[in-house]
Amino acid sequence: MTGANEGRADGYGRVYQATGDQHIVEHHHHAPEWTGPDSVRHPAVGRAPVVLRDRVGEMDRLRAAVEPGAGNSAYVLHGMGGCGKTAVAHTLFRHAVDHAGRIGFWVNASDPASLRAGMLAVAADRGATDAELTGARSGLRPAADLVWHYLDASDRPWLLVLDNADTPAVLRDGGWLRTSPTGTVVVTTRQAAAHWWPGAELLQFGVLPRQDAALVLQDLAPHAGSAEEAAEVADRLGRLPLALTLAGGFLAHQILDPWDLAAYRRGLDGAAGHHPIELLDQGAETGAESRQLLSRTWQLSLDSLTAQGLPEATALLRLLACWAGDPLPLALLAGADLGDELHPSRVESALRGLLDHSLAELVPGRVRCLRVHGIVLDSVARATPAEQRERLAAVAARLLGAVLPAVPERGEQDPVVILLAPHVTALLRRAAGWGLGTAVVEEAADRALRLVIAVHRSGDYASALTLAREALDAVTPCLPADNVFVLRLRTRVGRALFRLGRFEESAARHQEVLDDCERALGPDAPDTLEACLRLASPLFNLDRLPEAVALKRRAVRGRAEILGAHDPLTLMARKELLELAGHPDADSLPDRDEILATGPEVIADCRSAYGAEHLFTYGAELNYAYALSAAGRPLEALPHAREALAGYQRFNPGHPALLNVRRTLGVTLHALGRHEEAVEQLEIVADGRIRLLGPAHPWTVSAQDLLLQYRAAAARPA
Repeated sequence: MTGANEGRADGYGRVYQATGDQHIVEHHHHAPEWTGPDSVRHPAVGRAPVVLRDRVGEMDRLRAAVEPGAGNSAYVLHGMGGCGKTAVAHTLFRHAVDHAGRIGFWVNASDPASLRAGMLAVAADRGATDAELTGARSGLRPAADLVWHYLDASDRPWLLVLDNADTPAVLRDGGWLRTSPTGTVVVTTRQAAAHWWPGAELLQFGVLPRQDAALVLQDLAPHAGSAEEAAEVADRLGRLPLALTLAGGFLAHQILDPWDLAAYRRGLDGAAGHHPIELLDQGAETGAESRQLLSRTWQLSLDSLTAQGLPEATALLRLLACWAGDPLPLALLAGADLGDELHPSRVESALRGLLDHSLAELVPGRVRCLRVHGIVLDSVARATPAEQRERLAAVAARLLGAVLPAVPERGEQDPVVILLAPHVTALLRRAAGWGLGTAVVEEAADRALRLVIAVHRSGDYASALTLAREALDAVTPCLPADNVFVLRLRTRVGRALFRLGRFEESAARHQEVLDDCERALGPDAPDTLEACLRLASPLFNLDRLPEAVALKRRAVRGRAEILGAHDPLTLMARKELLELAGHPDADSLPDRDEILATGPEVIADCRSAYGAEHLFTYGAELNYAYALSAAGRPLEALPHAREALAGYQRFNPGHPALLNVRRTLGVTLHALGRHEEAVEQLEIVADGRIRLLGPAHPWTVSAQDLLLQYRAAAARPA
């Protein structure tokens, strides 16, 4: 062939205009048997949407691209598998043919053979002769040049859709992707990397808004349930268009045993042994190809990555499937090591592969995060070989352990820790669902315990309660009720209930834990002594003072015998015993003076063990001031209360314990007749209690009652 070569694509796959005359030397021989598509004038799609939901801005832009006179443009619709790219292209195709006066061509670009056959069929439609086509099919002439010669020469404007172009090299290497003044090109692909599509306009597609996602279900199955039920199922499916289409198809075509949306939601949650991915695939049409099945569509991208020399991408995605579809801090992947399957040096390239193929996306924000759709993770987890699951879960737990502190500090919560909550719970559920061994489940439970403690110590007691209960729900099928990690999670439930002012519930939970600890671990086990200490707190607030004192004395005695009087756990028990001497009914205790007398020694021991500027020491100062003030010794209490206040303020001005310090200081000042100063402290306490605990919490009510009393005292003449 001689003549102009302006229609060829360069080595970088650049999209540019195909113009100029084509001088073709024809070669005549017998054509091979035709194996091309039956038609390129009709979209080869599965179940077309009844109505295309959302995508308003994108459709406006694409409709403008097929208006009369528009041309020389290429649009790349990219996004993860199942996000509805083909549905958008199909809707545009119908508009271009039915309303914009264009000829529409639809070519499957998923592999070289389908692309070549489809494009040659386009050339035949536009007037290429049998001889020209035969030469192109046999490799005796450049096939892409022939196709674009006839597209340039078309007597009518056209729209060309290159569907499922998930391997852009197929287009680049043959020079198939170009632009022409006579038409518009639209490509659908999972390949998000911009360098594959220079000169094209990229339009990214993701999941649908909640209302539109619900409408997709109602379009397909209008009588299956209410709009809110549809929205709940849509949320459960992550609002992914393919999942919604499959669910709607299932609901619309059940004959013997019709389901409604409520039943379908229960099925997605595992009712009657249903697996969500299997249930969704039942909504596919008979003979559906892999792209239309949730159990297979992601594997196409992974197969492509493997063919490109990135098998590690599969291993990385399987590791990510141990966690949740929420934003995952990228710091978590530092040190990811699955041996030969995924070496740490290859994590970066594997991650880039997932991003380029729209299997994952980066999430902007204060913490750099990665996100993979939950349906993708469920599908990948289901397909993960059984022999790899235990190792993957163990690595996922190890990586969480590297980020979650073993002993979380009190104070403002680490933003990374906040983001880990759904992933810790997801790992527990995945380990349970996979039926993994006790060691791995316990390691995952340990990570959940660390997370709950960190959230609790930040002052977010409601979230700590929710997380602890979710973790218990996940491990219950795998571990017995007296397993040490289960016992500790149950203890955290009781502690969160206590902080939320639900003292009766807290006492009941702690009593159950104590009974199980004594039975399973023995009366002097560390966890048993911890259960004694924790049960004493709600009993103290329920005015069951003698029981609370007996339990705390037991904890002090047991820890001192096992760990020594100056061990941190023993000091904690001694410090908390000191607090009991501040109860309003403490006068009835025969050993109140004995407990009070330990105050200076407890403070000194805390200073010796931790230093003067440590939370342990501040806590000892606070408890001693509280006990002294309640015992009618406010002058002695005042310096300890002020020292505790200054210490907590230095450590963290927003620390929840500061409200306890201010309350004790206010009570002490009031007892000394300094009523205006007392009111000042109690106003801060009352406002803080309402903000942190709500108006109905017992500690809020108590603070407000004291504030009224102190205001009245301040208003009286001296």
